[in-house]
Amino acid sequence: MYSSTHNGSESRQPTVIKGGRFQDQRGILRYNNNFTLTDVRRFYTIQNADTTLIRAWQGHRIEQRWFTAIAGGFTIKLIQVDNWDHPSAGLPSQIYHLQADTLDVLHVPPGYVSSIQAIEDHSILLVFADHDLGTQPDNYRFPSDYFYQ
Repeated sequence: MYSSTHNGSESRQPTVIKGGRFQDQRGILRYNNNFTLTDVRRFYTIQNADTTLIRAWQGHRIEQRWFTAIAGGFTIKLIQVDNWDHPSAGLPSQIYHLQADTLDVLHVPPGYVSSIQAIEDHSILLVFADHDLGTQPDNYRFPSDYFYQ
């Protein structure tokens, strides 16, 4: 069983928590039995206007996030920031693909910025966060062309 407390505090690398899908004559069941919501304080959804829009680059030094596609699919790029005041523009990115079909959850530990792009029309991304809104100044944004990609 994936414990967000365990992986969030010990691992500084993003992790995909595998979900699954079951289908029979009654219909389809999508699940993720390996993810617990122990540390979650709030959640929200993201639905990009279209598949050409890229929400880049926003992140958190303290807060951790979990992403799962609940409709359609997304490409998410993550960059571990080396300096929050003046990050290096050439930092490498890690690329993840999430599809609603399996409910995989991408855990993003503190210290990363993300770029989020829907790969299908009407895609919806469910986001979980471990801090209440506005409790700490921890929202960092950089122009979409800041990092060399």
